[in-house]
Amino acid sequence: NSCKKQWYQRRVREGNDATSRYERNIYMRDGTSTNTQNYNQPNKNEIQGDDWNTKNNNYNNRMNGNYQNVQTDRGLQETVWWYDMCRYREANGGLYRADQNLGKGTLGYIGSERTRQNNNGNRRGYECPEERDYYPYWQPTHQSEYVASSQRTPWIDMAYISGNSTDCDRVQEGTENQHGKYRCVPPAESTRRYDRWITEDACTENGGSWVMFHSFLEVIEAAGDEGECNNYKAKDKRNTITWMSLRSDSTEKKCVVQAPAPKCGQAPWTRVNHLGNSIDTQGNASRIEIDMPYFPSGIEKRCVMRLRYNITTDEFDNYGTDHADNEDQSNGVISPVEQDPIIDIAGQAKPLRLAMNTNQYGRTFQDRTHVFKVLPRTSAMDGKVINNLNVRGKRGNIVQTFPAVEYDFVPNKLTISQDELLHIQWTGSNTHNNGNNGGDGQTGDAGDGTGGTDRHNFLQMVRSDLNYPCPYENTTFWDMVESVSYPQATSLDIAVGYATSGYYCGYSNYGGCPAGNHVTDSNKEALNQQLNNAPASYFGHVLKFKKAGTCVYMASRNNNFTNRSQKGVLWVKPKSE
Repeated sequence: NSCKKQWYQRRVREGNDATSRYERNIYMRDGTSTNTQNYNQPNKNEIQGDDWNTKNNNYNNRMNGNYQNVQTDRGLQETVWWYDMCRYREANGGLYRADQNLGKGTLGYIGSERTRQNNNGNRRGYECPEERDYYPYWQPTHQSEYVASSQRTPWIDMAYISGNSTDCDRVQEGTENQHGKYRCVPPAESTRRYDRWITEDACTENGGSWVMFHSFLEVIEAAGDEGECNNYKAKDKRNTITWMSLRSDSTEKKCVVQAPAPKCGQAPWTRVNHLGNSIDTQGNASRIEIDMPYFPSGIEKRCVMRLRYNITTDEFDNYGTDHADNEDQSNGVISPVEQDPIIDIAGQAKPLRLAMNTNQYGRTFQDRTHVFKVLPRTSAMDGKVINNLNVRGKRGNIVQTFPAVEYDFVPNKLTISQDELLHIQWTGSNTHNNGNNGGDGQTGDAGDGTGGTDRHNFLQMVRSDLNYPCPYENTTFWDMVESVSYPQATSLDIAVGYATSGYYCGYSNYGGCPAGNHVTDSNKEALNQQLNNAPASYFGHVLKFKKAGTCVYMASRNNNFTNRSQKGVLWVKPKSE
């Protein structure tokens, strides 16, 4: 199963790179509030002195409060344990900081919550700024001690694309997917299982153990010995499955599944500051096709994905510039770039100031998804290619959605074989805030239906240059398909579900469409004509094809002539082609 990830580039130059990563754990969730999770920061009384009981009590009391104060109405991706480890971990002093003054944290030294880009130590959720800003990261990204019931994974690398394809060797060597990473573990007397030190010498000199941690996609707890683990290994052609220990200081072995190395290659080319399509992707938005993670246990997983892109500069050597080049005027060291420098173009009488912010010269941007689920396949899906047909864009007109796009299907032109499967599904929101100050886009809420809401549906048309859908009796697409996910659903059931965005799960009762939720037996109020009372998200059906053909389709609420078009075309080729 694969998905296409696409983006629009801005503030770019050749040499930019982007990484795509995902994390999985059962505690991740979306929030109903946009407020940041709470956090009580560490104090020196947790590290000073020789009395371990006092230090442990201080740490335990603070962290127990942090755990209990994680709010259920706020989004949660990384863990508070991970962020606290970030606060304890000393910042990498070998990095280039230009002329930025990072300052010290509450523990009396510069922690990894401070970087050149995040010099004031601002917190955003529970992410670690140093890990966000630098890739590949030099420490393991495990979100907690291993717990079989939750299995919070480290960040898993999916793809890396760059203007310089020679970066791929560095990425393959540095990825955590199949390469263990070390961190310092305090002595056994400490209840805190992470420490300040980021080198082996400093760690052992201060009584710690330098331990290698191995990344994992999942751990198959059902495999009780190496033989059972090898049975899973024989069936998995994508991941690496090994009977091994998760950390170098443990002799306990488990059936560990490790993800493959990330996909790596050349980034699609676009001109600078171009928020449009790419030549390299045949006129589509810049995109990459990546494999969805495969979990051999067959257990449902909750995941998030993030896309980071790094903007490099040729003002200095990106790999040869380090701490030795940081501004230190007392020792005669001038940073290669300085904050808003004054330049002399024609003698002292003609000075000019450049707009150069050194915390943004070579920096990282980031986007994240909401939580999504990876579901196990049914036996009818085994061995089949599953194509995902989704939606993209946001509510608003072409100006208001900038730098994103208006509603669209993606891919809006798709060719597949008759022996492949198709999952038509979409997600949406009821809580858009398009008011002032506009945030990352423009203010305004142009669109149909209730303001601040997304709605989509799927209706067949005769031709893409028209704007009226076909009545059901004139359609051909629904006779082409059967539902693999709900085999008892008729063609009419499937059509009704897609037309109403799941407000009615079908025309009549079938397995997966209980009483009270279908057209012929519903206690619901009538469907609003603009889908206002329909769900914003719809799981839909995984469809198989009985015959080849073509389907031109549209969404009724958002397809607004002269304002926006939400249409697509699907070509299904015969099996022999």
